[in-house]
Amino acid sequence: MIVPRTRLLFWIAIVALPFAFIAVAEPAALGVAFALIGGLAVVTLIDAALSYGRLRGIGFEVPEIVRLTKDREGEVPITIHNDTAREHLLRVGLAFPREIVTERPDLQTIAPAGAAAARINWPITPVRRGNYVLDTVYVEGVSPLGLWGVRGSRRVRSELRVYPNLLSERRRLAAIFLNRGSFGIHAQRQVGQGREFEKLREYIPGDSFEDVHWKATAKRGRPITKMFQLERTQEVYVVVDTSRLSARTVHMTTNGTEGDVSYLERFITASLILGMVAERQGDLFGLVTFGDRIHSFVRAKTGQAHFNACRDALYTLEPQLVNPDFDELFTFLRLRLRRRAMLLFLTNLDDTVLKESFARNIEMVRRQHLCLVGMMTPPGVRPLFTDPNVETQADIYQHLAGHMMWHDLREVDRVLQRMGVGFFLLDNERMCAEIVTQYTNVKQRQLI
Repeated sequence: MIVPRTRLLFWIAIVALPFAFIAVAEPAALGVAFALIGGLAVVTLIDAALSYGRLRGIGFEVPEIVRLTKDREGEVPITIHNDTAREHLLRVGLAFPREIVTERPDLQTIAPAGAAAARINWPITPVRRGNYVLDTVYVEGVSPLGLWGVRGSRRVRSELRVYPNLLSERRRLAAIFLNRGSFGIHAQRQVGQGREFEKLREYIPGDSFEDVHWKATAKRGRPITKMFQLERTQEVYVVVDTSRLSARTVHMTTNGTEGDVSYLERFITASLILGMVAERQGDLFGLVTFGDRIHSFVRAKTGQAHFNACRDALYTLEPQLVNPDFDELFTFLRLRLRRRAMLLFLTNLDDTVLKESFARNIEMVRRQHLCLVGMMTPPGVRPLFTDPNVETQADIYQHLAGHMMWHDLREVDRVLQRMGVGFFLLDNERMCAEIVTQYTNVKQRQLI
């Protein structure tokens, strides 16, 4: 496909149009005008004919995977290959989705001759996490005389992975991520001796008979005692609910931008932050996501490659218009998790049917594992008379409704506490810090 360039329009404006008017006004100048206009037309047609195959030998290469962070500027590297013997001036375009913002609709570059490669970096800023695909590069070359633009396209395959932005939350927890492990943490006495086997030693008067290793005692002919150490490496799992109630939004400021953020978005951010903290503490971190079925399961491990696997399991999640199936979830956890672990459920229990289902099914795992339930505090849920700003009759009913919801959640808390399950309401702005606090309390008290 060819399109006229500015140079062709310029020559038409200074040659064809003026002499056409002159020919109409002065019939004596008709021959000269016809010759000039005809000459321009011939040159234009010849240039168009010579532009055929002008883009032959031009190829593009884009990385298969480009990793980006939401609301942070990134780049898409494009490599241009020129297998011809001449230099090409190219105009390159990419069809980005609406969620990828760029200030440059197209870029111009020169492809050097002789099979050389040129590289351009396209600046972009993603505004929503998720997975996006680039499959076509649009290119425009120049005809030999520069009168025509020769347009074409090349097929590519590139996956843009936009991950959640954890910068603001990491700033709030900078003491942990800057290795200031004791900053802001109060010392708490370690209770008990731990149950993780360390070594065998000879019996010392005063050792408990429960710690005597009778098999080693019989083999050596003298009393041998087992030594234990405090458990350091534990398994921590975050169970993320992606069902319909996770689609609710809350207004907040993230990285300097105000807007509505879904509950699921906050759950994902908190999960990744807890994964980072668990790795700093030497624990193994795992992940389960579910809705009306189990979506993904990442067994608890450690290391950067494992964190990337957890991040890949989370960044494409979107809320679904389904009810959570707690029966299938807890059956799955019962079968898959053999070792005692801390299970943090990020879900919503302000629905009567859902909270009854959750309380009934958690019986399958609550004795084997340490279970904690974190729930975002719905807007307006607070005890009566805690907010003095009541101006209209509608405010009275609104506060009364908030108090009733708060009372129902307190009842959920009492039911779960009797079952040995921790339940806490999360403040939107301090959600990650509160979850990390719960985790560190569990570690210090050796509850796992």
